[in-house]
Amino acid sequence: MKEVEKRKQAVALKYDIEKDHAPKIIAMGQGVVAENILKLAEENQVVVQQDDRLVKQLLEFSVGTEIPPELYEVVAQILAFVEMVDKEKGLKQNN
Repeated sequence: MKEVEKRKQAVALKYDIEKDHAPKIIAMGQGVVAENILKLAEENQVVVQQDDRLVKQLLEFSVGTEIPPELYEVVAQILAFVEMVDKEKGLKQNN
Protein backbone atom coordinates (compact mmCIF):
# COMPACT_ATOMS: atom_id res chain seq x y z
CA MET A 1 0.00 0.00 0.00
CA LYS A 2 1.35 3.42 -0.96
CA GLU A 3 2.11 5.70 1.98
CA VAL A 4 0.21 8.98 1.81
CA GLU A 5 2.54 11.97 2.10
CA LYS A 6 1.68 14.16 5.05
CA ARG A 7 0.65 17.68 4.06
CA LYS A 8 3.34 20.18 4.99
CA GLN A 9 2.57 22.82 7.58
CA ALA A 10 4.74 25.74 8.62
CA VAL A 11 4.67 28.67 11.01
CA ALA A 12 7.23 31.48 11.05
CA LEU A 13 7.96 33.35 14.26
CA LYS A 14 9.76 36.63 14.87
CA TYR A 15 11.07 37.87 18.18
CA ASP A 16 12.88 41.12 18.82
CA ILE A 17 13.97 40.97 22.45
CA GLU A 18 14.16 44.77 22.63
CA LYS A 19 10.72 45.47 21.11
CA ASP A 20 8.46 42.45 21.55
CA HIS A 21 6.80 41.16 24.68
CA ALA A 22 6.68 37.67 23.17
CA PRO A 23 7.42 36.00 19.82
CA LYS A 24 4.89 36.84 17.11
CA ILE A 25 3.51 34.70 14.33
CA ILE A 26 4.54 36.37 11.08
CA ALA A 27 3.52 33.69 8.57
CA MET A 28 1.72 30.38 8.50
CA GLY A 29 0.25 27.95 6.07
CA GLN A 30 -0.26 24.46 4.78
CA GLY A 31 0.59 22.72 1.53
CA VAL A 32 2.04 25.08 -1.09
CA VAL A 33 2.04 28.03 1.32
CA ALA A 34 4.07 26.01 3.84
CA GLU A 35 6.47 24.95 1.11
CA ASN A 36 6.93 28.62 0.14
CA ILE A 37 7.60 29.61 3.76
CA LEU A 38 10.24 26.89 4.04
CA LYS A 39 11.77 27.85 0.68
CA LEU A 40 12.05 31.51 1.73
CA ALA A 41 13.61 30.46 5.02
CA GLU A 42 16.21 28.39 3.18
CA GLU A 43 16.94 31.16 0.66
CA ASN A 44 17.47 33.63 3.51
CA GLN A 45 19.47 31.19 5.65
CA VAL A 46 16.85 31.22 8.40
CA VAL A 47 17.16 28.31 10.80
CA VAL A 48 14.23 25.89 10.58
CA GLN A 49 13.25 23.70 13.52
CA GLN A 50 10.74 20.91 12.99
CA ASP A 51 8.17 20.43 15.74
CA ASP A 52 4.91 19.08 14.33
CA ARG A 53 3.04 19.36 17.62
CA LEU A 54 3.99 23.01 18.12
CA VAL A 55 3.10 23.90 14.52
CA LYS A 56 -0.31 22.32 14.98
CA GLN A 57 -0.87 24.42 18.13
CA LEU A 58 0.35 27.64 16.50
CA LEU A 59 -1.89 27.15 13.46
CA GLU A 60 -4.84 27.78 15.80
CA PHE A 61 -3.81 31.46 16.09
CA SER A 62 -3.70 34.32 13.60
CA VAL A 63 -0.76 35.92 11.83
CA GLY A 64 0.36 38.98 13.78
CA THR A 65 -0.54 37.61 17.20
CA GLU A 66 1.91 36.92 20.01
CA ILE A 67 2.28 33.33 21.06
CA PRO A 68 0.28 32.48 24.21
CA PRO A 69 2.04 32.13 27.58
CA GLU A 70 1.47 28.36 27.67
CA LEU A 71 3.82 28.01 24.67
CA TYR A 72 6.60 30.27 26.01
CA GLU A 73 8.73 27.41 27.33
CA VAL A 74 8.75 25.31 24.17
CA VAL A 75 9.31 28.37 21.94
CA ALA A 76 12.12 29.53 24.25
CA GLN A 77 13.83 26.18 23.70
CA ILE A 78 13.55 26.63 19.93
CA LEU A 79 14.87 30.20 20.12
CA ALA A 80 17.83 28.95 22.16
CA PHE A 81 18.50 26.33 19.47
CA VAL A 82 18.29 28.98 16.73
CA GLU A 83 20.68 31.25 18.62
CA MET A 84 23.17 28.39 19.02
CA VAL A 85 23.01 27.57 15.29
CA ASP A 86 23.41 31.25 14.39
CA LYS A 87 26.47 31.52 16.62
CA GLU A 88 27.98 28.37 15.09
CA LYS A 89 27.39 29.77 11.59
CA GLY A 90 29.04 33.01 12.63
CA LEU A 91 32.09 31.15 13.91
CA LYS A 92 32.32 29.12 10.70
CA GLN A 93 31.94 32.21 8.50
CA ASN A 94 34.72 34.03 10.36
CA ASN A 95 37.18 31.13 10.02
